[in-house]
Amino acid sequence: MKVLVSGEVHVDYGQVFVESGGDECDLYDAFAGQEGVGLCGAGTDGTLLLLTGLRIGGVRFTVELHDSPPALDETWEEIVEVPFRPVSQETKLRQWNGKASWELGLEERDHRVRYSATGMDDGLRKNVREDDEPRTGDRYLLQFWPASPEPARVLKQTGTAAANSHAFATSPVG
Repeated sequence: MKVLVSGEVHVDYGQVFVESGGDECDLYDAFAGQEGVGLCGAGTDGTLLLLTGLRIGGVRFTVELHDSPPALDETWEEIVEVPFRPVSQETKLRQWNGKASWELGLEERDHRVRYSATGMDDGLRKNVREDDEPRTGDRYLLQFWPASPEPARVLKQTGTAAANSHAFATSPVG
């Protein structure tokens, strides 16, 4: 296992992205075809849209690369998995405002992605966190490993913020 990112990532509109030269995605396109799987939208080639509970501010965020599927850690409150394939040599975790990004170094091959969260409802209640304020309880883990494409799926859902995201991903556009 290799840790690619570990620390605070700033979110705006409760969003952060993984991009590999694909098109920018909007909220509806990101979750298209995921049949009720919110939190991590993989509907746009080469892009992931990751949702957080906190709307604006810094959240604890870790990104890992594994050689094989990591053990499922049930201590996380929210867990989803989606397929992802980078479409260029560069794949970055990028803040919504574009002020910072982190190179992930993923190969152009099929990956499985597990996005786990804890404390999303704390972040949702706080809504906006200024830089000089204490962190909220929300934190996020994004894990990649090589794997053949499989449909997106919810592995665990416990909170209101995640339920709302999954409901949005189920709703028809418009």
